[in-house]
Amino acid sequence: MILLLLLLCACGGAGEAKGSPAEELALAIRGELLEMTACTAGMELTADYGGRVYEYTIQASYERDGETVLTVTGPEEIAGVTARIREGATALEYDGVRWETGALTPGGMSPIDAVPALLDYAREGFMAECGMETVGDAELLRVVYRDPEGTAGVGEACSLWFDAQSHTLTRGELSQDGFTVIQCAFTEFLVSQTEQPAGQT
Repeated sequence: MILLLLLLCACGGAGEAKGSPAEELALAIRGELLEMTACTAGMELTADYGGRVYEYTIQASYERDGETVLTVTGPEEIAGVTARIREGATALEYDGVRWETGALTPGGMSPIDAVPALLDYAREGFMAECGMETVGDAELLRVVYRDPEGTAGVGEACSLWFDAQSHTLTRGELSQDGFTVIQCAFTEFLVSQTEQPAGQT
């Protein structure tokens, strides 16, 4: 697993040297997320289509060996709409009114795809840059993910912010050609991890 983590990390951007504390923290958080068996999250999500902007409040539940369930709690007119994403499934199942606002990227990403995409980047994406930022009283780790052969500002990219102390995911952004199409502010992010057998740490 250590070799896999190193292969998926270049970091060193934003003034941080390779092997810096920021990179070590990014690798540690990735290791924890790879051990994640389930998580629950609450978030405020903004989808920006350029000419129109949509804002949602979402509750999410993820199980590694099960399904991802996303429930819209706001705005009121679509509150209660639920999407279920099963492993290997290519279509979403909806309870209630269909939630469809169109694709945000050439690859077809929609707002409902954002949460699984953020988790995929956090666990498997190529970490191109990482550095520490201070926001208010909190020290945050910012990690930028993109194609290892790509250039900054070209194609799809993801930026995630983690609390340096608790390792909690606090914010995420997805961009296309330098334009931020999804912003996610997490109000809750609770992770369940694989329990170690007795005698192991």
